Amino acid sequence: MKPRRMDRKWLPLNALRAFEAAGQHLSFTAAANSLTVAQSAVSRHVIVLERFLGVSLFERRPQQLVLTEAGKHLLPAVTKSFDRIDQALSEVITERGKPKRVLRIALPTTFAHQLAIPILKDFRADHPELALEIASKPMTGEVEGDIDIAVIYSEPRVTDAIHDLLWMVRLTILCSPRILERTKPAGIAELLAENDLIHVKLDERPRHYFWGLLTRAIGRPDLAIERGLVVDTSQLAAQYALSGEGLALVDPFLFPEEIASGRLVRPFDVSVDDGYGYYLTTHPEDLNNEPVALFRSWLINRFARLAHEIPSPRLRGEG
Repeated sequence: MKPRRMDRKWLPLNALRAFEAAGQHLSFTAAANSLTVAQSAVSRHVIVLERFLGVSLFERRPQQLVLTEAGKHLLPAVTKSFDRIDQALSEVITERGKPKRVLRIALPTTFAHQLAIPILKDFRADHPELALEIASKPMTGEVEGDIDIAVIYSEPRVTDAIHDLLWMVRLTILCSPRILERTKPAGIAELLAENDLIHVKLDERPRHYFWGLLTRAIGRPDLAIERGLVVDTSQLAAQYALSGEGLALVDPFLFPEEIASGRLVRPFDVSVDDGYGYYLTTHPEDLNNEPVALFRSWLINRFARLAHEIPSPRLRGEG
């Protein structure tokens, strides 16, 4: 059932401010201190809001407030809304009434460096009225903080957010051609035995998790894969592989320039699906936000084209 839209003239703004403060501090007293009002005023406003909604937002326990499920759902939306109002007011004041609209984007580190930054100049050229703020860090789950839209590296999941799949990851062995010139491996087992393996750490999974997927996929779970270097991003894995001293098991889609130039090659025609993909993630309430809608449409269309433009890694022996 589609949620009923509320007439904004009835929004209890003072009660929402009191609820937000109480939810952040989990204390009516601390909330009152932060708002410089009486504790009874905060408590009264929260009660008014609960009656307005017809649900309890807190469990009142001795010396403690605990958010109910309804309270947990409402609090981040209220906090984000007040943060945006505060930011917009500051921008109006700072820019003397002519502020640029700001779009806050969160991107995984490797995705940002290898793919996004080189193409964002095109989006900025098309939309000079928008100011972009980019935050990059390894991201495998839901985005936290005041972010308008994000790309996450994730398994398929069902959440309140909207997830647009950009592409599913296929891991491939990439290495410097110098390794193949030096070792001339007859097969994949020999290649793995004679070279360092570069492990990309993911959350709480074992450090050799991805190489384990590959060896099982080729029917050789007996191959020794525990040794080697551990890094936290695919970008670092590829950079180390470029030095000619290791094998990276990464998604070739992330390294178009290194592959096109031949600095990274694919020694064997082997790949594995790790179950993860890159998803453009948007809060449903932001779909009517024009900057978010513009960027969402632009990035989806751009990656649809990139899928046809990025070259496949050359196999050993290919010209």
